[in-house]
Amino acid sequence: MAYALTLGTVSFFIAVMWGKPLITLLKRWGIGKQIRVELPGGHQVKTGTPTMGGILIVVPVLLITGVLNVANLWGMNLIGQSTLLLFFCLGSHALLGAVDDWQGVKGLRARGEGMSARMKSTFQLIFATIIALVLYFGPPHWDYVGVPGLRGPYEGGFFRIGPLIIPITIFIIVATSNAVNITDGLDSLAGSISSIGFASYGIIAYLQNQVYLMAFCFTVVGALLAFLWYNAHPAQMFMGDTGSLALGATLGLVAVMTGQWLLLPVVGSVFVAETLSSTLQVTYYKWTKRRYGEGRRIFKMAPLHHHFELLGWSETQIKERFWLISVLSGMLGVALALI
Repeated sequence: MAYALTLGTVSFFIAVMWGKPLITLLKRWGIGKQIRVELPGGHQVKTGTPTMGGILIVVPVLLITGVLNVANLWGMNLIGQSTLLLFFCLGSHALLGAVDDWQGVKGLRARGEGMSARMKSTFQLIFATIIALVLYFGPPHWDYVGVPGLRGPYEGGFFRIGPLIIPITIFIIVATSNAVNITDGLDSLAGSISSIGFASYGIIAYLQNQVYLMAFCFTVVGALLAFLWYNAHPAQMFMGDTGSLALGATLGLVAVMTGQWLLLPVVGSVFVAETLSSTLQVTYYKWTKRRYGEGRRIFKMAPLHHHFELLGWSETQIKERFWLISVLSGMLGVALALI
């Protein structure tokens, strides 16, 4: 644990020190957020705020993980080989998100939109499939699941599910990546909740004696805390898809690697609520439009944080209350992992 917390601290200082230069650079390159006109009025003042701030999170984590893996080649046992898959997951999804952000900012598609949903989903599926196949066929052959309250026949009380883990892993990575992306709509919201998710799974990894997985999780937490330093309301930068897609996919992979992926909806309850609100809103609107000729809505606006904005909650109130729910959810998730 001391090793993991030290890496988290190093990650924080690396990230926080180059935050200001990064903001300056993003402004110089004109990489500013384009705010949709239908969002609540308070969001319009954020137009032009630097986006792609996920770089601040991703680069220190990749740097630290990469250096420790290089040290392994020199015979120093500083990080487990399993972190290479996490390295690929974080890096590949960050690159995908960066392309999406760049296209959106530079208006390479109509109305300044980013990459098409179909193209983005295709790459997400490709990356997730590669990860799932390596996870299953490569050592140490991850194909297990923990069920709270039940003791499995394998080490740690797990059940093995064989090749079924492949489609499950693909679904978890893609779904979690999109869930964090949907949640990223208010200052500090996605970043603070992601930090709780990684810290919770870091503790679960510690309880399983997966030292290097724990170390990776807290390295991410440190970088996230540095990002929140600049993303606190009023935000000086946004993470964009560069951060949200990468964080979500990597959190999903971490959950699979602990075998406690059934607890991900608990630990990430806010992400689940945000995603469900958007899905229900779109589905209900389309159904009522076909049935009654006029689309109707369940929420004032989706995802859920915009609904509460229109109810009169301030941006800070929503973030703090969602964060409190996330903390409690993380505590419950760790508790269930011990059963």
